Amino acid sequence: MNVTPFPSSARVGADALTSSFSASYAGVIAFIAVVNEGSFARAADRLGIGRSAVSRSVQKLEQQVGARLFSRTTRSTSLTPEGSLFFENCQPGVERIAQALEDMRELREGPPRGRLRISAAVGFGRKVVAPLLHGFRAAYPDVAVELLLDDRPADFITDHVDVAFRNGRMEDSQVIARQIVPMRMFLCASPGYLARYPAPMSLDDIAAHECLGYRLANGRTFDWEFRVDGRDRKVRPASMLSFNDADLVLQAALDGEGLAQLAGYQVCDHLKAGRLVACLPQHAPDDRGHYVCYLSRQQMPSRIRVFVDYMIAGIRALDFDCGDDNRIGACVATR
Repeated sequence: MNVTPFPSSARVGADALTSSFSASYAGVIAFIAVVNEGSFARAADRLGIGRSAVSRSVQKLEQQVGARLFSRTTRSTSLTPEGSLFFENCQPGVERIAQALEDMRELREGPPRGRLRISAAVGFGRKVVAPLLHGFRAAYPDVAVELLLDDRPADFITDHVDVAFRNGRMEDSQVIARQIVPMRMFLCASPGYLARYPAPMSLDDIAAHECLGYRLANGRTFDWEFRVDGRDRKVRPASMLSFNDADLVLQAALDGEGLAQLAGYQVCDHLKAGRLVACLPQHAPDDRGHYVCYLSRQQMPSRIRVFVDYMIAGIRALDFDCGDDNRIGACVATR
């Protein structure tokens, strides 16, 4: 990896920073504490360390800056002119550091605020995530949300993503993945299509059907997956009509163009209304899920925590299982 050298002016600043680091920043903290408390003893109590430790830290700091910072007697401690100048220069920086620490604490423990960058697959994001954002924003008006829809899994680092929704099987061990609900996959077709073609009664019957294909973001054709006698079985249908958008696959199925395998969140409403009919539901795969993912449980900002909790509750309230499997199976058996 090639690294571009810093300009000379930046190297000078870096060298100054390096040399200043050699004198413990504990000395600066001890110095500020003595000024604020008015004595070494009270500064030690405030910092929770021994008086001798405070004294040594200040002495090291005086050695580094090359000046006495305090005039000390048995009865009093006061700033020297050099100490007063040093304090004036240090105070704004210390206050900013203290404020930065307080801001981080509030982000973690205080009322949720700030910006969230969310990633989801196009279909799931449009159908499931986006409709829930109105309620979330109403509950947490100080949190700004940016929703990015892309069928390719987001990279948390390069895409600056806080939370990602992923479907299927989780294979990325670098993120925390919480399953929200199982992901049911339904092989289905419209009643009009099944009036022209007998419903498949086994996986082998699929080859005789018009099939609707879905091309993934990586260019690969989506394999239909089933569970037969406890084992996974994949079918790659010969598709006469295919799309790279799951909503278009759904629409083609509704239009009677053929069989399609689609996720429950896309087809449940259509199955309940009779616009689609499920085929071979007994062979639906059972090892998929809808997941909410983030990088770490440690020091999680409150805006991420409340968003994850809100979305899990909201999505679990939806019916992605499409109700009673027996009802769906009986519908297929009459075809």
